[in-house]
Amino acid sequence: MKTTTSSGARERPEVISYLNLRKTVGILGILLPLTMIVGSIIFGDCEEVQNSISAYYHTNMRNVFVGVICAIALFLFAYKGYNKRDAIAGTLGGIFALCVAFFPTSVSEPYTNCISGPINNGIIHIVHIVSAGLFFLVLACFSLFLFTKKQVPVTKRKLLRNKFYYGFGTGILVCLGLIILYFLFLEDRYTSLQRYNPIFWLETLAMWFFGASWLIKGETILTDPGSKSITNS
Repeated sequence: MKTTTSSGARERPEVISYLNLRKTVGILGILLPLTMIVGSIIFGDCEEVQNSISAYYHTNMRNVFVGVICAIALFLFAYKGYNKRDAIAGTLGGIFALCVAFFPTSVSEPYTNCISGPINNGIIHIVHIVSAGLFFLVLACFSLFLFTKKQVPVTKRKLLRNKFYYGFGTGILVCLGLIILYFLFLEDRYTSLQRYNPIFWLETLAMWFFGASWLIKGETILTDPGSKSITNS
């Protein structure tokens, strides 16, 4: 863990850029699902929510979907953190994100005005599903294990931040578990659930948990009052 105690630490360009990187990752994560819905309505005359966020690859929002995911991947690649574990997690997250973007999912019923028929991508779909699952696991690890590392001294605000990190990381894992449960046991047995697009909303919730963690990490909220040090907090 690295600590800088100079009074001008927060004004240093490299520190400001690093905080902005974290904030940008958080904002992109939160806005991705909302952008897919709103953009599809405005530019594609499609008011139906798709089965998953990834299904928007097959709509008029394809380029936006790929662009946002690639931007998240780029920022994760650039995120080196304070030790090798941070760098490894960022690199893995970037790789899995790129696989999600460039190995598109398959689409089955029910169809919408945006997607008129089935799309079966075979092995590419499998790569996409595995990559998406691993991507969410990496995001959970950031919140649960990397963002919660103790700073010196441990402040009350840091302890509060850690509670949010643990909560958001757990939330991502719960969403991922529910998605797996749905695929394995509910999708074929309870077809009526498809009308509610459970995968899309679980993915959206997981992305919001991810985005909120990075906004806190980027010192958007819950900063230490009067703090003049930069730590891995």
